[in-house]
Amino acid sequence: MTDPRYAKLAKLLIEYSTALKKGERVLLDMIDVPDEFTVELMRAARKVGALPFVETRHTRISREVVRETNPEHAAVIRDIEMFRMKKMQSYIAIRGSANANESADVPSERMSIYSKTIRPVQNYRVNKTKWCVLRWPTPSMAQAAGMSTEAFENFYFDVCTMDYVRMAKAMVPLEKRMKKADKVHLKSPGTDLTFSIKKIGAKMCKGDRNIPDGEVFSCPVKDSVNGVIQFNTPTLYSGTKFENVRLAFNAGKVVEATANSAANTKRLNQILDTDAGARYIGEFSLGFNPYIMSPMCDILFDEKIAGSLHFTPGQAYEECDNGNRSAVHWDMVLIQRPEWGGGEVWFDGELIRKDGIFLPKDLKPLNPQNLK
Repeated sequence: MTDPRYAKLAKLLIEYSTALKKGERVLLDMIDVPDEFTVELMRAARKVGALPFVETRHTRISREVVRETNPEHAAVIRDIEMFRMKKMQSYIAIRGSANANESADVPSERMSIYSKTIRPVQNYRVNKTKWCVLRWPTPSMAQAAGMSTEAFENFYFDVCTMDYVRMAKAMVPLEKRMKKADKVHLKSPGTDLTFSIKKIGAKMCKGDRNIPDGEVFSCPVKDSVNGVIQFNTPTLYSGTKFENVRLAFNAGKVVEATANSAANTKRLNQILDTDAGARYIGEFSLGFNPYIMSPMCDILFDEKIAGSLHFTPGQAYEECDNGNRSAVHWDMVLIQRPEWGGGEVWFDGELIRKDGIFLPKDLKPLNPQNLK
């Protein structure tokens, strides 16, 4: 018997997150996902009159695709993927993996070739389709979260199917404030960073792009970032886990980048040297999902942690655009709750959030006790 939670999640993704309509085509990009859930998703799409198209992938195969790629090979893959993407009005990607570090031994130069070549497909998908991406719960994710497999699955389905309509209403004042703001100042242990978001705009994420969700993002004016930021959560990129990442900025550019070891510092700088845009910032966001309290080295969860923010070297979204373009988009997370060292977020001289708690009256509905 199929888990009844599958149907509930499938309904949310089809009817709310992507709001599929009759006759629309949706690409279901299933990566190490149980067939039973893929079937539920197809049936949910057909129920509203949409046409589902399915791609089934596996992370071990994807590793091998990239491990020996070259410009010609990557370009053909890009062209095939782009042809198909242009036939779609919507895209849902669900990514499971038995091993989060599956691509750790893929040579960085191969990963760079592939990511830069394939990037136009992602850009088209993000800017031209209705899309939503999420993870699939696996034992490796449960292990990263320090939970049993059963407990993590229960947590996963609870947080993924929470009341996003209620959350969306509470986000509106923060989105308005970020759209009006100019100067931002971030303070935490090891962090003293200033930048401008003037006229960049802001976008609330309410379960219609990522599941789980719970953030409002903007983007720094490209050359406005100055100071230093010390991230206090681990971050995974291209199969490599980094900790204690510290970035120093001058006139918007990362001029110094270090991590928890000499080897990781080298790898970190290789990634930031992927292209000219990788050392500039493409996103700034505040996270506040009340059910996600601790990092598990999975960015779709970690970037939504209650009382967190993330700062992103690389590509900017067109919805909040500073003009930065890159094959890299690397969300790095800083938690500012007291047990993580605390911290402050200031907009134009006003203290907006202290130690993870929003202070202005109009933003208090976003605090954890008011969202659960």
